[in-house]
Amino acid sequence: MAELSRRLGGPIAALAVAAVAIWLVLLVALPDLLMIDYSLRPNLPPSEIGGPQDVHSLANYAVLWSNKIHLGIFFRTIWASSLVTVITLVVCYPVAFYLAKVAKPSNAALLVLLLIIPFWINEILRTFAWYIVLAYNGPLNRVLTGLGIMARPIRWYGTAGVMVGMVYAYILFMVFPLTNAMESLDRNQIDAARDLGASRWRIHRRIVIPHAKPGIATGCVMTFMLAAGSYAVPSLLGSPSSRWFTEIIYNWFFEGGNWNLGAAYAFLLLLLCIVFIAVMMRLFRVSLADIAR
Repeated sequence: MAELSRRLGGPIAALAVAAVAIWLVLLVALPDLLMIDYSLRPNLPPSEIGGPQDVHSLANYAVLWSNKIHLGIFFRTIWASSLVTVITLVVCYPVAFYLAKVAKPSNAALLVLLLIIPFWINEILRTFAWYIVLAYNGPLNRVLTGLGIMARPIRWYGTAGVMVGMVYAYILFMVFPLTNAMESLDRNQIDAARDLGASRWRIHRRIVIPHAKPGIATGCVMTFMLAAGSYAVPSLLGSPSSRWFTEIIYNWFFEGGNWNLGAAYAFLLLLLCIVFIAVMMRLFRVSLADIAR
């Protein structure tokens, strides 16, 4: 607060802090508290709300553990979201390193622009574009069969389609944190290691990756949370065998009409994301300040 006051002045700093506090209370804390309250109460008709049966319990949470299908989808969502995070990191790391340490400023600006332009379009429309590309008679199958790579078209919808769609949808949330972390690395360290005979892999393992840990942690946290909470991509590019946990939550809220059970499922997903953040902080040995930097 003192640093903010010094930079912006007392009144502006106080206004900024108040705005952030209001945003956190109204859009984060209160909705989460309301969701927790809903999740602990039974699904009752309006006439019975507030009556003797309207008591708080963990019954809604127990439903997930007793429903083997939903529990399997829950763990599959964890695994698939983790896989999306790893694939996105592998794809984005070389791009981020090129932007931060290899490309000229003009080339880097052009590449950033090319990355950003597709995201001017709504996520649903971009997902529909992949729906067309991955169709059974779509461009991808036609190109692969035309080149003789495949004997006949295959169905991409399902796990493969969801993975492709999510990696594409959240690529910027991995590229920018990585680039931001790598830009602060002194280029002389890389040149010195190369002059001393270090291989390219050793340079990245011993110099670049340790320096970029905050960016890696931030990108992984953002990508995992967005992937685990995604609805549009799995609903459009998925199949019955690749259902996402968010689809179950949506069904409870808007098709089953059971907001209490949907709130319990949603809160469990929120807890999963919090645990993932803690694991990333522990794994990369970074603090919340490093992630927010």
